Amino acid sequence: MPSQNVSVSTPPGAAVSRPAGTATPPHRTWTPVAALSFGIAMVLMGEFLPASVLPALAADVGVSEGRAGLAVAATAIAGAFTAPSIAVLLPRTDRRTVLVALLAIAALSNVAVALAPSFAVLLVGRLLLGVALAGYWSFAFGAGTHAVPGKDRLVSSALAFGTSIATVVGIPLASVVGDAVGWRATFGGTAVLTAVAAVAVAMALPSVPPHPGAGLRMLRAALRNGRLMAGIACVVLVALGNFAAYPYIRIAIEDVDPAATTWLLLTWGIGGLVGTLLAGFLARWLRPLAAVAPVALSASLVLAAFATSVPVLAVAMVLWGLSISMMPVITQLWVTRVEPERAESAMSLQVTAFQVAITVGAALGGALLDGHGVQSLLLVGAGAAVAAGIGWAVLRVPRT
Repeated sequence: MPSQNVSVSTPPGAAVSRPAGTATPPHRTWTPVAALSFGIAMVLMGEFLPASVLPALAADVGVSEGRAGLAVAATAIAGAFTAPSIAVLLPRTDRRTVLVALLAIAALSNVAVALAPSFAVLLVGRLLLGVALAGYWSFAFGAGTHAVPGKDRLVSSALAFGTSIATVVGIPLASVVGDAVGWRATFGGTAVLTAVAAVAVAMALPSVPPHPGAGLRMLRAALRNGRLMAGIACVVLVALGNFAAYPYIRIAIEDVDPAATTWLLLTWGIGGLVGTLLAGFLARWLRPLAAVAPVALSASLVLAAFATSVPVLAVAMVLWGLSISMMPVITQLWVTRVEPERAESAMSLQVTAFQVAITVGAALGGALLDGHGVQSLLLVGAGAAVAAGIGWAVLRVPRT
């Protein structure tokens, strides 16, 4: 990962700013960032678990596979409302306290899903996870840059690395565990690990006081930034492109070769790990990177749509994982550069954009799957992704 300093690391309007007169600790430790990364890995693993066990989950609760994809959409719906509102509702609460509480909620949500007797109860658990996920994403970046000031690219890459580890190890492992002992066991195990993450964050993260300007006024000011909102629209497009397809990735693989499911999911995750590291290294060229990554995502989805052999599908999986894993790093840095004075609100809008897109994308993908098959949702996703790339290509971003 790169180690360049970035000038947006402690913007005066963001939660990452230290109170006046507080000195930077003489001995910097990355333990808080590692704990935050572990936490984001757990909440995101919980979000995407349905994609690994979708056929068994759908059969167990008595719904179609397309409708079961709403288990992802339900999480995103709750997240879309939570991300912009949590800082408004808790403007003065220590961010460490909030982050620990959100991880506890995520653990509880996975317990609810693991024990759910019906699809309706399962959706309630997934809504709880959406609250936890959106709030955690909104505050984790600021908390990380508070703990290690001046290292925005490294903090963003570390959080994205946690996501990649979850996909490289967690999602394929969940598929294996789900096939061996049942999909409910995967959610139960994730609940335990998420509770461990809550303890780790509570112990490792220092107090993170909110910025005095946090709240509704900061959010309103961020919403008036036209360039920021244009970039947020691109976030919606690229996330929509991915999540119209991702909840149904296992079905796309099984259409080619069911026996290759686990290792093709692993190749997707390996691509994601490489993409995270690559995004951190290339972040100094943020504008071209933001344009190229969605186009690469589009190409991967087109390739997956027309793949008829495992080798071709493997290439598509690697490129898919690589390109989409770049987007958290790209978008976090993009919004905090465009709106450095109100970084916390900018981050909340970025999270909201992802969650709205996940909601719409999962619902759209499910409808396309049930009505037209998996190829149609892959091609629709590709179109949305390439539109995002074009949008970012024409938007300027401040230099650092």
